Amino acid sequence: MAPILELRDVEAGYGPFRALFGVSLTVEPGEAVALIGANGAGKTTLARVASGLLAPSSGTVLVDGTGMAEAAAWRFVRTGVVHAPEGRSVFATLSVEDNLALSFQRAFGRAGLAGALRRAYELFPRLGQRRTQIAGTLSGGEQRMLSLARVLVESPRLLIADELSLGLAPLVVDQVFATLGRIREAGTALLIVEQQVGHALELCDRAAVLEHGLITWQGPAESAGAALESRLFTTGAAH
Repeated sequence: MAPILELRDVEAGYGPFRALFGVSLTVEPGEAVALIGANGAGKTTLARVASGLLAPSSGTVLVDGTGMAEAAAWRFVRTGVVHAPEGRSVFATLSVEDNLALSFQRAFGRAGLAGALRRAYELFPRLGQRRTQIAGTLSGGEQRMLSLARVLVESPRLLIADELSLGLAPLVVDQVFATLGRIREAGTALLIVEQQVGHALELCDRAAVLEHGLITWQGPAESAGAALESRLFTTGAAH
């Protein structure tokens, strides 16, 4: 069986600036891979390439063995590859439930809306408690839950999660990673771009260290601690 995602010798950047240099990485069906590195290492660029938001300048991007390097982002979504970007992507003037309904009616139609909302509130009970609240008045952690619920209910085959813990309180980070664990148990593969190294390694099978646009180490998650320490990382966060 082909990997759900494979990058081969990928180079990418923005204008004259190059952020990735010959990067190769795979994610197998049902697998969870942590991509770890300091700020500016190229992690978000890799996530954008992996989800079709940024075309590589060279190299190959494959989904299920099919070349996707020139494909638009919507084609990645059609294959079940979904990107949860850094930040809080919500409609600030709409209620929690209206935010969810806008996404779910497109994906499931009116007939499936009630079931999708129920699933969202099962994943994030706090959203159910605040379903009538205006999204822009939610806490940062609640807005992150809302943006995640909009993609997780569709049960993606691969979720590319970019810095989900950024700016969140420790308790909320724990809740977010617990949810990722549940969807992983349900069969969703994960590519986790994260500076909360301890959380990521606990959840993932494998890890890759990205430094200055190069993958300098790949291996089992349980072996990553020593590799990170040798590169001046700690097990709590990358600096």
